[in-house]
Amino acid sequence: MNKVVFDIESLAFPFESFDAEQQEYITKFAKNEEELEDAKLKMNLSPLTAQLLAIGMLNPDTKRGKVLYQSDVKESFLSEDGMVEYVATDEKGILTVFWDDIKRYNQFITFNGRGFDSPFLILRSAMLGITPSRNLLPYRYDPKIHCDLLDQLTFYGAFRRYSLDFYCKAFDIKSPKSDGITGLDMKKLFDEKRYKEIAEYCIGDVIATAQLYRIWNEYVNV
Repeated sequence: MNKVVFDIESLAFPFESFDAEQQEYITKFAKNEEELEDAKLKMNLSPLTAQLLAIGMLNPDTKRGKVLYQSDVKESFLSEDGMVEYVATDEKGILTVFWDDIKRYNQFITFNGRGFDSPFLILRSAMLGITPSRNLLPYRYDPKIHCDLLDQLTFYGAFRRYSLDFYCKAFDIKSPKSDGITGLDMKKLFDEKRYKEIAEYCIGDVIATAQLYRIWNEYVNV
């Protein structure tokens, strides 16, 4: 079976870029400054208020991958070991290439891909006039097409949900957070035009997810 692991990075548009009614809607439940900042932080997770910064993809069998990421300079190059292709483009270009690539895989593997990545990709594509090539949200309780490891490792809600970082530490996998970068650093990196670091962080999440998938497939999926 041809498989691909994928993961995305997103970043909210500036709060000031929304009109007064939208700003009021985003923050209407905030009762103090802390809740106001939390409401703004959650903008990173909605396709209506955030843009796609990067998509990382990896075949867990061949270990070859690709990361598509936003940059003000369009270019492509290989990682030092030749295993990962880096493609710098704009958001529309990221989505166009992703939907073209995903067609060739029988199974896709994610961590919380049903709760975040997949619906985000579908709605951002619609907003940019791009038609998806695959249904990323097939029947939930059969992982043969979409294996969401957060579903699998919680046994569909039987156990508490933990972060990818937490699972990595529990299963002795190198966490992508171990290099000191987290999703909260995306704005700083993007503002400073450190686009490749965003791409490297994204593919790090994908590699960790692939390793977690191997453990699930060998020891849990029996």
